[in-house]
Amino acid sequence: MFYPVSIPWWIRKIYPHCIWQMPGDSRKVYLSFDDGPHPVATPYVLDQLKAYGAKATFFCIGKNVAAHGGIYQRILNEGHRVGNHTYSHTNGWETSDGDYMNDIGAAANLIDSDLFRPPYGRIRFSQLRKIREKLHMKPVMWSVLSGDFDPGISNEKCADNVFRYMKPGSVVVFHDSQKAHDKVKYVLPLVLEAIRERGWVTEVL
Repeated sequence: MFYPVSIPWWIRKIYPHCIWQMPGDSRKVYLSFDDGPHPVATPYVLDQLKAYGAKATFFCIGKNVAAHGGIYQRILNEGHRVGNHTYSHTNGWETSDGDYMNDIGAAANLIDSDLFRPPYGRIRFSQLRKIREKLHMKPVMWSVLSGDFDPGISNEKCADNVFRYMKPGSVVVFHDSQKAHDKVKYVLPLVLEAIRERGWVTEVL
């Protein structure tokens, strides 16, 4: 499975209206979690974040919010931020603009946020324009992809992906999903400890 762990400058240039990394405070890093809420993975992530006094942004799938509303509310109650990740994890490249907007709208009925992250990072320019201009949402991508979703890499490689590229201002992607859970259980405590040791802080997007 090929994917860029650190997003090259030329991809960011193609999508200049997306948030790829954050400027400003030299000590802040931005952890994000996609695909939840999940009944096992999300509570584990929340427990780890709470133990370290860390904050993160959760890009939630609408149908999972509908199924696990209590966990979604816990995310909010504990001071984290949420974002829209479509209702059914829809691939923009394989979906008409109308159907894609409807899917985002269905998620927006459950997820009160002006942040949007496209599943797989796959979105058409026309869809991106409608999200910005009609839905008035901020499209968020990332600067570091952990690879926790990839069954072909080890826990150690997943950790190395993050440690190799994470720096202040980085937007780091993990997943609070069944598929990623084993890797996240290994990697997340190491990352949170490293952030603390380096004197950095976590912030929501």
